[in-house]
Amino acid sequence: MTNLELKKWIPLTTGADYGEIYLEESSGTTVHLEDSKVEEILSGKDRGAGLRYLKARQNSVTPHSSPYETFYSSLTEWDPKKAEQLYQRTLGKPPQSPSSQKAWNLARWDHPVLKAPEELSLEGKIEFLQNADREVRQKFPYIRQVSLTYAERRKRFILINSLGHAREETRTTVLFMAHVTAEKDGLLQTGYEIVGGLKGLEILEEADPVHLAKKAAQRAVDKLSALPARAGETMAIISSSAGGTLIHEAIGHSLEADLVQEGTSPVYHGKIGQKVAPEFLTIVDDPTIPFFRGSYVYDDEGTEAKPTILVKNGILQDYLYDYLTSEKDKKPSNGHGRRESYHHKPIPRMSNLYITPGADNPQEILSSLQKGLLVTKMGGGQVNTATGEFVFEVDEGFWVENGKLKHQVRDASLLGVGPELLKSIDRLGHDMGWGIGTCGKEGQGVPVSDGMPTLRIPKVLVGGKHES
Repeated sequence: MTNLELKKWIPLTTGADYGEIYLEESSGTTVHLEDSKVEEILSGKDRGAGLRYLKARQNSVTPHSSPYETFYSSLTEWDPKKAEQLYQRTLGKPPQSPSSQKAWNLARWDHPVLKAPEELSLEGKIEFLQNADREVRQKFPYIRQVSLTYAERRKRFILINSLGHAREETRTTVLFMAHVTAEKDGLLQTGYEIVGGLKGLEILEEADPVHLAKKAAQRAVDKLSALPARAGETMAIISSSAGGTLIHEAIGHSLEADLVQEGTSPVYHGKIGQKVAPEFLTIVDDPTIPFFRGSYVYDDEGTEAKPTILVKNGILQDYLYDYLTSEKDKKPSNGHGRRESYHHKPIPRMSNLYITPGADNPQEILSSLQKGLLVTKMGGGQVNTATGEFVFEVDEGFWVENGKLKHQVRDASLLGVGPELLKSIDRLGHDMGWGIGTCGKEGQGVPVSDGMPTLRIPKVLVGGKHES
């Protein structure tokens, strides 16, 4: 879109206390292979615009309410005339032309891609999924189901607003996921592996899909002979290889400013400057890490991305803000306003959240465990932000005695309260591991990464299934 075309949209940003136009065009392909058959192919393009206006509330507000009323609508095309009509329907008056026109020069960024997804044909993408499926079935016994997914997406957006932001960014992402189920004597066990990032097909050369599918299969088969997890409280070590699901769920959501302000995440409300973790622990959310799944140069409100230190040496420093929540707290946004698409308004979200490495040797942390659980791969999790209570599945774990692995466990889960767990961490490794996912909130999914070093928790509740 040219500067001349952008000027047609500029009057729409006047007549309210704040206005923005978010233009997006995207394309993508998803191939899902299940039980050696192509189960689903989704491919398409989309183009549209989201219009948001904020007006100061005239009536008194409660402590948990926003000082602004939000008006949001979307169009499935880029059409200034229809946008003007939508503006009038939304705010009840025609857009006002500004007294002078600015020269809107877009700040642009295209994330580099070494090998564009379209360089491999659809047939080629199906073929590498079939190869991975065939390898798993030939190499491993007891395989009940193999589910493989390849997904690519290219998204370009333009954001202009009444603050003077004019941004354009293009993001290309590729993802591969393997989920394998094994069965023996009526016992079902699963394993999964996933890789993805702000990259093109080169990511599949760096992380071979066949190798990942075989890793998932090996984990599922190994758990068939594992012992059921022992239920009860125990010391636990979470390896860096487990990924950062724990930190994402245990504290990440609780530091999103909208949840803090609404009172649905009271555990960290009013705690800025207070100790919330051991002094050796620092937590950062950084959208600027190159090629990571949750990365961006501008957030979806046009704010320039930068690392945000949330906890430094155990002291709570900040929350994750978008423009609306930062206005309520009378401080600048720190660039965490994100949206799934032009159909959605931006809200505070995580990007790449992680605990920075500590000083301990990970092997020494393991050697210190006299009796307890070692988690080497985390599964899914969820948290109640009002109470901080969480539950996580353990995809791969081992019972440890005298610092040595005694046997693998299955059907384990971790339960606890995030703020309490965070304070209790007493060892932190100097290594680092990452996981990726799609984070859901208010019906929106956005790509994220999360990471942490190996850490030790003196006491955590383990849930497990016992054979009768």
